[in-house]
Amino acid sequence: MAPKISLKRRNRHLEENQTIQNETNGTSTDSSVESSAPVQEVATAPAAEAISGEPAVEMAVEEAQEAPAAPVHKGRKYYQTLEETSHDDFDWSVDKRNVASYPNDQRQTLEKVYDSTFKSIAESELLKGSIVGMTKTDVIINIGFKSDGLVSLNEFRDMPEIRIGDEIEVMVVEKEDRNGHLHLSRKLARAARAWQKIVDFYKTGEVVTGTITSKTKGGLIVDVYGLETFLPGSQIDVKPVIDYDQYVGKTMDFKVVKINETIRNAVVSHKALIESDIEQQRSVIIGQLEKGQVLEGVVKNVTDFGAFIDLGGVDGLLYITDISWGRVTHPTEVLHNGQKLNVVVLDFDDEKKRISLGLKQLTPHPWDNLPEDIKESGRVKGKVVNIEDYGAFLEIMPGVEGLVHVSEIAWSSQPINAKEFFKLGEEHEAVVVT
Repeated sequence: MAPKISLKRRNRHLEENQTIQNETNGTSTDSSVESSAPVQEVATAPAAEAISGEPAVEMAVEEAQEAPAAPVHKGRKYYQTLEETSHDDFDWSVDKRNVASYPNDQRQTLEKVYDSTFKSIAESELLKGSIVGMTKTDVIINIGFKSDGLVSLNEFRDMPEIRIGDEIEVMVVEKEDRNGHLHLSRKLARAARAWQKIVDFYKTGEVVTGTITSKTKGGLIVDVYGLETFLPGSQIDVKPVIDYDQYVGKTMDFKVVKINETIRNAVVSHKALIESDIEQQRSVIIGQLEKGQVLEGVVKNVTDFGAFIDLGGVDGLLYITDISWGRVTHPTEVLHNGQKLNVVVLDFDDEKKRISLGLKQLTPHPWDNLPEDIKESGRVKGKVVNIEDYGAFLEIMPGVEGLVHVSEIAWSSQPINAKEFFKLGEEHEAVVVT
């Protein structure tokens, strides 16, 4: 017995298949509908004949004949209808519940009032802000803008006890970064503020305080208000400095002697402050100097021509000829650095700020106090200190020298060369002739 199949469903299925096949072959949808009608007739007639005599099948055939034809989409007309009902033509203002409309002039006024509640900021601008929140990585700062700004928590390592409500100065890096955040920086703000202060101190000549953080080639790095500056080795002290490490970590006063606006670099000097103090002391000391005045000093530097004596803020020069009444080949024979001694003021120039000092003048001249055994026809011993063509000089005592003329060297009538007979440093005994 053949299975019972609804003719209505079967015919609809045949129509849909025929429509799809016609669209694939490029035929119109109208012809597809027309061609499907015979199929319905052909398919219905044999089926009715094959199962005639069965009431169920006859009823299905009658239902199929009485039922209206199924709606069939008509190809391009169907898609054209979809295009005409595109969402672009949808009236989005259909529902305007809880929406108020304003005239243009009133709307502009309200927008101005709204915008006036926010600050107008620019990039690289320095602003004051308050901390309104903190996360594990950032600090949230309110500067009165449309949105709060973020500052990296690493920039607050010098402020371990920051808390909500603290007021700080920040710089606007970006109004809106790639994440849409207001980007602020406390580190850049400190650097910008420090540079402004350094420029002001350079112009006014004021003294700044800084901490020496490290050693570098040719000098030291000094932290001044959070900005790194350079301290040349020649500007550390008035005295030559060899060991730079002893100054690392020290906090000292400096003077800004040079700035570079382009690269924001500054050079500081501690020596300039010392020289400034010395200059003031020098003016006071020179104003109180008098010839013949005896002062206490310290040997500061020994040279071939003499020694510089520190008189407590001002230096004086002690020439080699004024060190001793006797002969001195080099000042180091008598003096050394750091030696304390008394000197007498021989002369000074207030305009050139030069002071001439003497050491031998503190003792009487040896010729004024000759020993009693030094007399005519008396025998003396001395050391050869100078040899000339006409004779040799013997130093009998410091400051007292005698000449042995070539005619007094030997009884021979033959001429004698003093340089062949005497040698420097030798000791000879002689008789005082005059």
